[in-house]
Amino acid sequence: MIRVIVVDDHDLLREGVSACLNGYDDIDVVGAAHSGELAVERVIELQPDVVVMDLVMPGRGGVAAIEELTQVAPETRILALTSFTDSSLVRAALEAGAVSLQLKSVSGDDLAASVRLTASGQSALDPTVTRMIATEKDDLLRDLTDREREVAGLLANGLSNADIAEALYLSIYTVKNHVSNILMKFHVQSRTELVALILSDRYGKPAPGRAPSP
Repeated sequence: MIRVIVVDDHDLLREGVSACLNGYDDIDVVGAAHSGELAVERVIELQPDVVVMDLVMPGRGGVAAIEELTQVAPETRILALTSFTDSSLVRAALEAGAVSLQLKSVSGDDLAASVRLTASGQSALDPTVTRMIATEKDDLLRDLTDREREVAGLLANGLSNADIAEALYLSIYTVKNHVSNILMKFHVQSRTELVALILSDRYGKPAPGRAPSP
């Protein structure tokens, strides 16, 4: 049985999503909250497997709540549910720690399937969101210079800065500068995040392969 908490500031939506999910034999909605603040309290109290989290709410919004929940309840996984397809909001939710993201227009069966995937640690993204992320990634790759694309490709293959320097006949300091520029252009903080984005079919879900060297 997958234990779920539903968070939405609109009573009708919160109750509707709860009733919908409770209609499936393997899902049990154990609690609900109308704000990000209350969501954190409910999760600490009830320890659900999945939180279905609205992103846009008064006070502490969904993104801030997701960030806190990943710290205080790392075993609980977050499925973000939103009416908005703004790329900055989507990115913020995923970077905050949401495993999955669906639009509120999702069907009941697809929402239940997304809850199941999220509970197992797999990502479930609305196709609109997937296309948005893919387009954004392609735009970012196009913004790289030819040399930066070479460096990014070798990073994705797990090469260290020293290995890249040897492969491209560059000094290690030049490689470090290229890596810093690529991180800045992709708006990520670490090479691990960068490799995950480059290799992913879905943002935040790296393809299988050798881990990047530190």
